[in-house]
Amino acid sequence: MRGTLAGETLAEQKLAAFEQLQPEFEASFRFVQEVHGQRRFAAFPVAETVSYLHALWVCERKDRLLSIYKNIVRYEGQHCLSLLQRWQAGETAAVVAFLQRKLDGLPFADLIRQIQEAKTVRHAGDGLLRRLLHGRLVLLNRAITLMQALDGIFALSEDDLMREVQAACAHFGHTPSQIEQQLAEVEDPLSSYAPHQLLAQRNMLVMNTLGVSVMTLPTDLPGERSWKVVAPTEPLRPFAEHVIRGYQELVSPSHNNLKGYRFIDRPEHSDGAWV
Repeated sequence: MRGTLAGETLAEQKLAAFEQLQPEFEASFRFVQEVHGQRRFAAFPVAETVSYLHALWVCERKDRLLSIYKNIVRYEGQHCLSLLQRWQAGETAAVVAFLQRKLDGLPFADLIRQIQEAKTVRHAGDGLLRRLLHGRLVLLNRAITLMQALDGIFALSEDDLMREVQAACAHFGHTPSQIEQQLAEVEDPLSSYAPHQLLAQRNMLVMNTLGVSVMTLPTDLPGERSWKVVAPTEPLRPFAEHVIRGYQELVSPSHNNLKGYRFIDRPEHSDGAWV
């Protein structure tokens, strides 16, 4: 009973902390989606790169508060804090490597082959081609964002770059001393994995709402998706339906009856009559 009450109390504390984080999380989640291809940026200065790393940290904080277990490091928030800390000390190479890993290495050649295949008669009218073309645009946006981010970094002298990085980090609350405190907060009970029904429900409500607001492009709407996710045109068969075939005789007095049991399984002739 004490364990149940303790779990309930911790879940309520986690929810209270998330209440304060939620507006910033929603803005950060949308920004991460834009950086990952939902938007074509005309420029991506150093402050935007700092904002991207900050947004990934905020998204991880949300996962920790709501106890999203297996994906709890999908945003690499702790790593982003370490990158910001080292960047302010002059280490730029690690940030560039992180940006390349997140936004580069995209399978354009394979995607083009899929687009060519989707133009065949076999895929006519199923929406696959439209989805693939949209996916190619998303990948291209990501690649352009990477180039814009690198251009923003490389265009500055080392001294100017450090001033911009430090100013942006201070704006987002990531000075070296603040980062030390933020890294220490990962060990706090509020950041621990403590699954609870209230946390799961809140996560589903938040992410369902965000999903609707993020997927607003015409090609993201249900009617524009490929045949794999189009609503069925006829009722689906029951999940547990089982077809029972006609009766098949397996045991009879004259077949597969090694012990010679006496029973009637089919008509037998006796004294001139069928029984």
